[in-house]
Amino acid sequence: MAILVFPSAILLSFFHLFLTFNLANSEPFLGVNYGQVADNLPPPSATAKLLQSTAIEKVRLYGSDPTIIKALANTGKGIVIGTANGDVPSLASDPNFAKIWVATNVVPYYPASNIILVTVGNEVITSTDQNLMNQLVPAVQNVQNALDAVSLGGKVKVSTVHSMAVLSNSEPPSAGKFHAEYNTVLQGLLSFNNATGSPFAINPYPYFAFRDDPGRAENLEYCLFQPNSGRVDSNSNLKYMNMFDAQVDAVRSALDSSGFKNVEIVVAETGWPYKGDNNEIGPSLENAKGYNSGLISHLRSMVGTPLMPGKSVDTYLFALYDEDLKPGPASERAFGLYNPDQSMIYDAGLSQQQQINTTSPVMAPTPDVSKSPETTPVVSKPPETTPNVSKSPVVSARAGPRPTANKAEFFHGATTLPSSIIFFTVFILMLL
Repeated sequence: MAILVFPSAILLSFFHLFLTFNLANSEPFLGVNYGQVADNLPPPSATAKLLQSTAIEKVRLYGSDPTIIKALANTGKGIVIGTANGDVPSLASDPNFAKIWVATNVVPYYPASNIILVTVGNEVITSTDQNLMNQLVPAVQNVQNALDAVSLGGKVKVSTVHSMAVLSNSEPPSAGKFHAEYNTVLQGLLSFNNATGSPFAINPYPYFAFRDDPGRAENLEYCLFQPNSGRVDSNSNLKYMNMFDAQVDAVRSALDSSGFKNVEIVVAETGWPYKGDNNEIGPSLENAKGYNSGLISHLRSMVGTPLMPGKSVDTYLFALYDEDLKPGPASERAFGLYNPDQSMIYDAGLSQQQQINTTSPVMAPTPDVSKSPETTPVVSKPPETTPNVSKSPVVSARAGPRPTANKAEFFHGATTLPSSIIFFTVFILMLL
């Protein structure tokens, strides 16, 4: 009998160690945005291999490119796909359109491609298109119904993505509040999120908060997770050591005050440009590395935010690659983490070797970029022409980069649904 117990004990011990190691190295909170508004991107198969060499566990697409979805099959990476803003009216008015969209973009690939979320539109509420805004809730509901009809409801969640401009107040974080003009549509969306367990997806950008108030004391250090004296919330007396936590908690407060304490937050986008035009304040290689490496260390620490301690919010970095066809200032085309040849633009700490230490300090050291290519200098104080505002909100007037369209929408117009439905066979692999 003892002979039989001994090997079992060894096996159980080995299994425990194996499980502990894998849990320690599992970072499901780390994701990345994979935009395609570019003409120099590597093939999706190469990108899939790149992602497998990193600590990134989730990928957000702005559309539903089948070549990318298929390339990510059997990688274990969670995949977020999105509908075009231009598809929202058809999704809202025609349940069959929603069924066709799901049959075309989800059913043929799931579960080999681990699609976890469908985002219906991107930053629709702050798009100033009232008609689109009014159709958002029924569009989301019809996509959910279409997933339910093929027994994928609950397995694949449905939501939409918001810019920080949905907030009317954000400082201090405990006073976070949604704009009253968005109340009707937000109540509908949040009720849906609450009922289905889908997340409230938001795009916080400390970069824009810094850019709009660069003269505020220690603002750059506060935004880059570097040592600073912190800011105390005058209502809650909680102390904030970085802008990311302050922005996320402002959203938490807005959700709580609206009666939706159980709705989880997902950070759908956040990042910092590594270069920009000469008149742009804040973009530099050093600042981008400081922000993203500091954020990753903060997430890995599992410290959480002052209002949500002890857990890390799922966070999708913006972005995997630069999108060289995006309009606007140079910074719009300089949020990438990797070059088209898959080399790192800078080391943000995403390699698999760097994910083993899950107790990295929350404060990121100032990066050494002595060997980096020439970049825009770090700006610690504004030029003379910039007004020095004594107190700025957590949310800037411009709450994020220009919304990223999916590739088909950018090049060919509003809708992205192919003309025919793809039929499929799903193969189930069983591990014995």
